[in-house]
Amino acid sequence: MLDSIYIGMSGLQGYSRGLKVIANNTANINTPGFKSSSIQFGDMFYANGDQSGTSKGTFGSSGHGLVTGGTTLNFKQGELRQTGNTLDLAVDGEGLFTLKDANGKLHYTRAGQFEFNSSGVLVNRLDGSKVMGRDANGALAEITVNGTRSSNSKATTTVTFKGNVDINSTTVSVGSVKVIDSVGGEHNLTTKLTKTSTDNWSVDISENGVSVGTGAIVFLNGKTVFASSKVVINFAPAGLTSTPLTLDFSTDVTSFAANTTTPTNGNLTPLAFNTQDGFSAGSLTGASFDANGVLVMAYSNGQTSKGNRLALSRFDTVDAVQAVGGNQFDSTDPTAWHSGNAGENGFGSVKSGFVEISNVDLSQEFSDLVIMQRGYQASSQIITTANEMLQELFAMKGK
Repeated sequence: MLDSIYIGMSGLQGYSRGLKVIANNTANINTPGFKSSSIQFGDMFYANGDQSGTSKGTFGSSGHGLVTGGTTLNFKQGELRQTGNTLDLAVDGEGLFTLKDANGKLHYTRAGQFEFNSSGVLVNRLDGSKVMGRDANGALAEITVNGTRSSNSKATTTVTFKGNVDINSTTVSVGSVKVIDSVGGEHNLTTKLTKTSTDNWSVDISENGVSVGTGAIVFLNGKTVFASSKVVINFAPAGLTSTPLTLDFSTDVTSFAANTTTPTNGNLTPLAFNTQDGFSAGSLTGASFDANGVLVMAYSNGQTSKGNRLALSRFDTVDAVQAVGGNQFDSTDPTAWHSGNAGENGFGSVKSGFVEISNVDLSQEFSDLVIMQRGYQASSQIITTANEMLQELFAMKGK
């Protein structure tokens, strides 16, 4: 009888632990990067009825209850939910982000909720641990925007034009030709074409009525002659060093009579400024990560630059993983862990502006909850019945 009570108690203890696991899963249903767990049950040792301890197979032997063998993590990927924050990151596929705490110890997480701290270093928003990347040599390094908060200016080297130079005109002017000087200043130039002979045009470039350079272009059959389609000048604003500046008419410029159409040109539009390749200095306006985990910084001048690449890690077996709280995991067997880059060697891609939510299946948890409850009730009934039988036995002694 007493054995039955102890067996029933083992059931109560086991199902209580199972309920605790279910409660933890359910409580973390909205925790980013959380991985659900399941408890492992096993039957306790068997002994022969004669208590001799000798092996006789299963004949005459009886079990001694329920034992729990720990929990197993379920690393199935959770749903990727869009947040709109470019520093919220998710791994679509295999891989975990690598973190380094204040003591220099590495941890791993699927919850990519990051930010740049006051020192310009990318950290985990939850505990401030550094998010690790890889430098140019492939070594682990912090990811930072220090030294890259501004984008230097670049002087214009090439200006392109588009449109038609009316063959019947004697002069054609194009204003507001934007160029950037050597220190990032903006200038609006005027380009004036003057017809010198059939298909030959002189080009004068001026700023505020003052000529800053001249040249010539030549057309043939309505198209520019490549060897004579560009004008190169030395642009030297007051007080600044001169820089070479090319005015390019070679690609999208024609010379036909105005208001005519051709099979190749369609409706003709007047000559106009098209593009220039310079830009002023700019400040950092935002940062994100591309699918390969590379930091991409955007600036107010429309330019971008790239920084370090995120370091990802993955494991061969969940037996090498230990949940430590704070949406993080530790390695229990370094030989089963591998590091690499997003999009390479089996690692998933990085999605900026998304976060992976918990992979808890609430319907499964509720189903397991019913099973645990019934198991607990059954174990409790075993104890109650064994107790009643003992009371009957004690009552027989008193008769």
